[in-house]
Amino acid sequence: MTRIVVLGAGESGVGAAVLAVKQGFEVFVSDMSSIKPKYRDELIRRGIQFEEGKHTEELILSAKEVVKSPGIPNDAPIIVKCREKGIGIISEIEFAGRYSTSKMICITGSNGKTTTTSLIYHIFKMAGKDVGLAGNIGNSLALQVAEDPHEYYVIELSSFQLDNMYDFKADIAILMNITPDHLDRYGQEMQNYVDAKMRVVRNQTQDDAFVFWNDDPIIQRELKKYGITAKLYPFAEAKAAGLASYVEDGKVWFNTPVSFNMEQESLALTGKHNLYNSMAAGISAGIAGIHKETIREALQTFKGVEHRLERVARVGGVDYINDSKATNVNSCWYALQSMPVKCVLILGGKDKGNDYNEIADLVREKCCGLVYLGLHNEKLHGFFDSFGIPVADVQSMKDAVDAAAGMASEGQIVLLSPCCASFDLFMSYEDRGDQFKACVRAL
Repeated sequence: MTRIVVLGAGESGVGAAVLAVKQGFEVFVSDMSSIKPKYRDELIRRGIQFEEGKHTEELILSAKEVVKSPGIPNDAPIIVKCREKGIGIISEIEFAGRYSTSKMICITGSNGKTTTTSLIYHIFKMAGKDVGLAGNIGNSLALQVAEDPHEYYVIELSSFQLDNMYDFKADIAILMNITPDHLDRYGQEMQNYVDAKMRVVRNQTQDDAFVFWNDDPIIQRELKKYGITAKLYPFAEAKAAGLASYVEDGKVWFNTPVSFNMEQESLALTGKHNLYNSMAAGISAGIAGIHKETIREALQTFKGVEHRLERVARVGGVDYINDSKATNVNSCWYALQSMPVKCVLILGGKDKGNDYNEIADLVREKCCGLVYLGLHNEKLHGFFDSFGIPVADVQSMKDAVDAAAGMASEGQIVLLSPCCASFDLFMSYEDRGDQFKACVRAL
């Protein structure tokens, strides 16, 4: 019996283990941290061998193949030892793809991928399609392939997942943008991160589709390097030849593969970044054969994504907006760009090699206060303190909300859009956003 080891016992790891057992492999799961109770209980219930709090080398290095959690860096000691022994290392998505003939709609990008993924899923559900949601959101793709297969899967893919995908193919690949992110995982080399993102078009054929933002200079540069045979569906705000979607006279136009238009004001999601998300979703739905009437209705009714420009409450005439999912500088740029009035910006956390020059002009224009929320705020002080904007330095969400409330005046906004990962003070960006909402509602 062939032995497979799964490293990491979260959503993707446990799903991969379940699928591996179903396919007849000998399976062992190893997690260097403690396993969450719901995943530990699942492994016990299914009789899958596992360990937590350690990696036992003799049990891992005997594997023919390792399915690696995207959270484990490629230079982790156990990964290096696996490679030295010639053990193949793949992602859960790669593993699941081997046992599915379903249509895969795969979304990546530095920003916008969660909203676009959720919006595409919403359109497919409204169209009555048999569709699953997977990747960074939804349930494990491997678990669904094993126990709840669907005709379509809409999959949000991070660069970490793409790193360890080799034979997997997207029937529809969507690339929203490429801006600096996770450079701490890529040796501070932007091209390494770019190369990971471009893997979304790997293995595509002329029968497949590639949807992308036409105005992204990095994507345009990379397109010239790749012999992409998939049909191209570029989108942009300004009308130009060859675009699948654009805006003109206050309307969003979809040219191909389904031709229709709709008032831009009728889109459920507002802001330039959400315009791009809506375009990409509408094009992708059209490629899948969904009728324009359904696409139009779905783009008008979508409710948005939690922790992404989520309106929390109005307290004392001040609006509080939760954008905790903004874990990089470009996400914060989009958030600030959409602010209609002056705001107090809460930012900070685990820095990933951030360059704050991208938001410098917007901070000067839009911000009336800055709250630095993190264990190590020296870089923020060094960059922003000279702007002459009031600042506060805090290390808890309650103190951040209290400080922001003290800075904001009636008619202004408090915006949590941190630019950073959450792991210095919080368990996840969801935990950070949930704490923000709780603190705001307690004001």
